[in-house]
Amino acid sequence: MNKVRLITDSTSDLNYLYNDLDITVLPLSVIFGDKAYLDGVDIKTQDIYDKVKKDGVLPKTAAIVPSVIIDEFKKWYDQGYDIVFTGISSKMSSTYQTAVLAAKEVDEEGNRIFVVDSGNLSTGIGLLVCKAAMDRDKGLSAKEIASNMEYNAKRVKAQFAIETMEYLHKGGRCSGVARLFGTLLKIKPIIFVRDGSMSVGKKPLGKMKVALNQMLTMLEEDKEKNNVDPEFIFVTDSIAVESREYLLPKVKELFPNSKVYSTIAGGVIASHCGPGTIGILYICKDEVHL
Repeated sequence: MNKVRLITDSTSDLNYLYNDLDITVLPLSVIFGDKAYLDGVDIKTQDIYDKVKKDGVLPKTAAIVPSVIIDEFKKWYDQGYDIVFTGISSKMSSTYQTAVLAAKEVDEEGNRIFVVDSGNLSTGIGLLVCKAAMDRDKGLSAKEIASNMEYNAKRVKAQFAIETMEYLHKGGRCSGVARLFGTLLKIKPIIFVRDGSMSVGKKPLGKMKVALNQMLTMLEEDKEKNNVDPEFIFVTDSIAVESREYLLPKVKELFPNSKVYSTIAGGVIASHCGPGTIGILYICKDEVHL
């Protein structure tokens, strides 16, 4: 059986875990005016917010160009590896479709490169990659890893509390935000990522802590139903230091025997969600839908 190479994109927000888990990560682009930066390579999250504050213009983002994915697939394929790729949801970026076409070009017979739609973003993708790394280390084949990834993708529960709605509103990527923006400014919405898309799941009024407590309540309810896969739980934020310091210990207290990771959202996620965003992400035992 061939060795397996796991490849993801920079929106999976795994930070130091890429090296720890031996994962290849391909960057999307963050664009200010006519200049493009590679996410996590040429520009970091704080850099983005500094530029927005200085210039008053929000960035745009762009998918990975086909040649980059083709070259990466071909490099590992020619070394005898089978490949499993997953990245940002196909409903949020063309990266998935680009990877599908790249796989067909490199692996004409279609039996060595597997592309999985995560249906998610940020460490919602990262959860799938972490589980896949465990499968790889157990000696599973690329086909088996991809099959498990598809199964788990339907069970990822991702939700983010948003400090400012400006980024989501202007980016137009989240249904319901345009209606909320400018009318209910005291809302700290909780964004759900379900079935591949983002939507406003809850609309808590007041301070950020109210939204954080609502996310904790959702996690507690899933725990009480024995509906949380305890192997990997993520608290991921976009420069939300105060919220992280409040939320992370409480999640660890709920799951003292689990791997609870804290990561920083990369440039692409930051460009669309804005500063102060923070989420709790985990895999459920049941499928997750709105």
